[in-house]
Amino acid sequence: MPANTSTALPTGTPADIVRQIVVLLSAVIAVVGSFIGSGAAGGTPIAQAAGGALGADATLIAPAVPAFLIWTPIYAGLVAYAIWQLLPRRRADARQRTLGYPIAVTLLLNAAWILSVQAGLLALSAVVIVVLLAALCVTYALVLRTRPRAGSGSGSGSHSIVETVIVDGTLGLYLGWVSIATAANLTALFQQSGFTGFGWSATAWGVAVVIVAGAVGVLLAFWSRGRLTPAVALAWGLAWVGVSRLTGSLDSTAVGVTALIAAAIVLLVTIVVRVRTARALPVDGAGRAAEPRASARPAAGPPAAAPSAAPAAAPAAGTASGGRA
Repeated sequence: MPANTSTALPTGTPADIVRQIVVLLSAVIAVVGSFIGSGAAGGTPIAQAAGGALGADATLIAPAVPAFLIWTPIYAGLVAYAIWQLLPRRRADARQRTLGYPIAVTLLLNAAWILSVQAGLLALSAVVIVVLLAALCVTYALVLRTRPRAGSGSGSGSHSIVETVIVDGTLGLYLGWVSIATAANLTALFQQSGFTGFGWSATAWGVAVVIVAGAVGVLLAFWSRGRLTPAVALAWGLAWVGVSRLTGSLDSTAVGVTALIAAAIVLLVTIVVRVRTARALPVDGAGRAAEPRASARPAAGPPAAAPSAAPAAAPAAGTASGGRA
């Protein structure tokens, strides 16, 4: 009798189902929190909460109001992820087993940050957003480490494109935006607490903070090997800081110009790193660059015996579609 060649989907375990539900509930809580934070559900808009400490003209590092539109694709991606990871095919997915709970933690911290600002607890909000940034760094490191390699048979091309967008892309935007938001939140806290700046002027501190934020963007570019979404989100925030300082009521040409230059540098460095990384990668049989994972080690022992086989290499981290977000 011929062997049955059909492949049954892995059913997963009760722990997998619990993880899926936790992620979904965390996304619901985060979305509800975002409605409260926008003022749409009876809450005070973030810009007006905490005595207006986080308003567009409250500090020299505060971005203009349109900057916050970036939350739309971030929340859309997070909700899409929460629904996508519920699919039976993803229940026992090793990558989702790794990423599910860390993503849920970031969603809950996001909601906690909104609630702390709504309560007027600016100091607590600063602590929460720093913890959120740390959680996102850990989560994004796991995203990079667990990317399925090209040709691994981990899913169809369409599934790989979807995963690249809603997992890698969304979390990249999330990390990049929270990086600049953390700088703005801490600056607001220092200003509200009466920090005198050790003799430095507010403009000097503003320029210094913007330079540090730009340096973080450059470090992200090298760490992620040129991933675009963290750079785009961070540059987006910096650009709107620049616009706010050049056109808003709290004007500062020095901070505004520095922010715009920093945004351009972050994007330029990321593109250069991305191009150089792509050129340095081996190419698979389909002509796609196969990127090694950061945690991978060269295979030990002699190369494969087949004459046409390539030398042993670290596992690739590109998706089956070859895309990188």
